[in-house]
Amino acid sequence: MTFASEPGRDDGNLPPVNIVIPDDARELDRDVLAYRREQRARRRRQRIMRLFGPFGRREFGGHAAILPLIATCVALSMLAGAMLSVITISPASAPTHSPALTALPAGTVSLDDGRTVAVSSLTSSVIALVPAGCDCGPALGRLADQAAKARVRLYFAASGTAMLQLAGLTARYGGGTAVAVYDKDNVLGAAYHPVGLTVLLVYSDATTEVSKNLPPEFQLGAELSQLALPGSQAAS
Repeated sequence: MTFASEPGRDDGNLPPVNIVIPDDARELDRDVLAYRREQRARRRRQRIMRLFGPFGRREFGGHAAILPLIATCVALSMLAGAMLSVITISPASAPTHSPALTALPAGTVSLDDGRTVAVSSLTSSVIALVPAGCDCGPALGRLADQAAKARVRLYFAASGTAMLQLAGLTARYGGGTAVAVYDKDNVLGAAYHPVGLTVLLVYSDATTEVSKNLPPEFQLGAELSQLALPGSQAAS
């Protein structure tokens, strides 16, 4: 017979248990948090199993049916990302083309041979407004090739600090036909507010169409072939 008062035993003849009761209940917070994390993880696993469980059945093709589902989810995610990137293109980086005809502004510019001419005299030509810090040499070369094929005059124009690099860009990318135009009074810049590489298509009546921020693979051959006409006739 074992008495309850016997050391290390109780009335149920159970083995001794070392139980430590903390003085402050806050000492149990870490164990409680760990327990709750484990419970949340277990519930997430159960939800995933309920979601994909039917696809593991034999009538749904077993586990092999999950792979096409995963591939479909990945494809949809990539498509959504591509659509979002197209939607969020900033206006400053998107090419713009204004088909509205505007007249060349009044004022004068200086050519690379020292002559000062009226802006309105630069007719039947294409004028590239070169921005400061231009990293657009290949685009200028592409424009020079297309202007040469269309047999139209080509001007590289710049104002402000951009004039410092104008002579070098004209010599390197002008194809031997481009003429440097120094817009010392910012006549063209103030009138057209260039963004990136901006091109003016100037018709025989001194009216223009403006294309801003041209992409690397631009094609202006068809438009250049119409510059010998008045703007209204070319538009029609």
